[in-house]
Amino acid sequence: MKINQILEQTIPGLGYELVDVEINPAKLIQVFIDKDGGITIDDCETVSNHLTKLFFVEEIDFNRLEVSSPGLERPLKKITDYIRFVGCLVKIKTYEAINQSKTFQGYIRSVTGNIITLTLDNQQEMQFDFNNINKARLVFEYKMDLRAKKKK
Repeated sequence: MKINQILEQTIPGLGYELVDVEINPAKLIQVFIDKDGGITIDDCETVSNHLTKLFFVEEIDFNRLEVSSPGLERPLKKITDYIRFVGCLVKIKTYEAINQSKTFQGYIRSVTGNIITLTLDNQQEMQFDFNNINKARLVFEYKMDLRAKKKK
């Protein structure tokens, strides 16, 4: 069984979302998890302990395992990520150029099928086919966060 399959079957059963996994040639396995309300160190420890035992049973060869949150600027990997973060600021890099550009930043306005609609900084709306998106990340908005803290 491949490591991705193992993680896709195991992580949701522990109550977490598998955001991403990276494996480097030095056999470092990095697993990024999330859940509503965010990830704590205890969450990472729980998943790490479980995966260490599971990898031993499944005979997965690795030198180091790291389990962490995807961070504030988490990657968007699945169409469901875009649906979940409608209204949020994102940065998208496409495989093929659109209007002579491959990098776009804007707010996710809607998701219809495989089409993601962004409202760009100039208020222009653009549509992106999910299959043309190479990379996408949330963009942390510092000003909005500071205002939220002042209100408390």
